Amino acid sequence: MKVNLTEFDEALNQHVRPDSFPVAVRMVTPGDSLPERVKHPLRDLKIKIAICQAIAMARRYGWVLAVGKEDISCPLGAAVFGFKKASKYYHEGQACEGMYSETVEGGKLSEARVEKYAYNEFQYILVAPLHRTVFNPQVVVIYASPAQVLRLLTATLWKSGGHMTSSFGGRIDCAEEIIVPQRTGNCELILPCYGDRIFAQTQDHEMAFAVPINRVEEIIEGLTGTHKGGIRYPIPSFLRYTGEFPSQYNKATE
Repeated sequence: MKVNLTEFDEALNQHVRPDSFPVAVRMVTPGDSLPERVKHPLRDLKIKIAICQAIAMARRYGWVLAVGKEDISCPLGAAVFGFKKASKYYHEGQACEGMYSETVEGGKLSEARVEKYAYNEFQYILVAPLHRTVFNPQVVVIYASPAQVLRLLTATLWKSGGHMTSSFGGRIDCAEEIIVPQRTGNCELILPCYGDRIFAQTQDHEMAFAVPINRVEEIIEGLTGTHKGGIRYPIPSFLRYTGEFPSQYNKATE
């Protein structure tokens, strides 16, 4: 689906004003070509990285990166995105037990709820800041403050009304940012996970919001419509009131 990414980037800058670049994401199937001047973490940076780090590099450095099997340091990300085969140990919940779940049964349920790609379904995760994107993305991920995410939520509900529903697992948030919206075609609100905050250095005040490409035009319209309706960011303070001061201040003038 071809959309106007420049218009979307301008709308986000005008109405949301995120502190870092919105990130376009595309899952690249084996044999598909990559853009020119794309960085491969292991080849070009001599490091392996987590998927959340790649998104952070795109949104903070403005880099375009292609992350493949050889580039990924995070075993969970590699398993969930199908770059490596998930083990029996993982599927049985043992990687989760004792850290995120009290029991192995709870860990198994947690792992089962994570959306996953099939093994070898894709060759690369391609990420780029929205303003430098020359490929057709499937998802756009925006990191923002809760108030800025609220602005995106109001845009999402502009045409439909009602409520927006997202699910939160507290871990492997890269799947929630990319796989879930790419599959459902719905926007997703993401609470960045522990690994995102450690390895990608996502801050305490940051959340994320993912927009599948089929919803971009709708979000642009929603940002414009809610702006005309009086919804703004920064959220305006109500300042038209007379404040009260300590009684002794009244003696400061004659």
